[in-house]
Amino acid sequence: MNIENAKSQMRKGMLEYCILLLLKHQPAYTSDIINKLKDADLLVVEGTLYPLLTRMKNGGLLKYEWQESTQGPPRKYYALTDTGSAVLVELDKAWNEIANTVNILKNIT
Repeated sequence: MNIENAKSQMRKGMLEYCILLLLKHQPAYTSDIINKLKDADLLVVEGTLYPLLTRMKNGGLLKYEWQESTQGPPRKYYALTDTGSAVLVELDKAWNEIANTVNILKNIT
């Protein structure tokens, strides 16, 4: 088994969920999303994040608005749509089920 590949696949599988979690309470600029993920020990590069944000927007999970910046050109801030919020609720349920299953299996004696 290739451990690094398995870890990479696990991170990819939960990245969309993590982005929805970050945007649950307030809109965020792409570099803010990257920094918050990094603070949570989930390293993501812009080349991975931009296409994912675009797919999530095209899928109706996210919307964005341009906001003026004091540090250069306007910035695109992403936020959840109503659909994105509903998907987050379902992903929360799925995550809790998966975490519960893993914990049960880890504690089998």
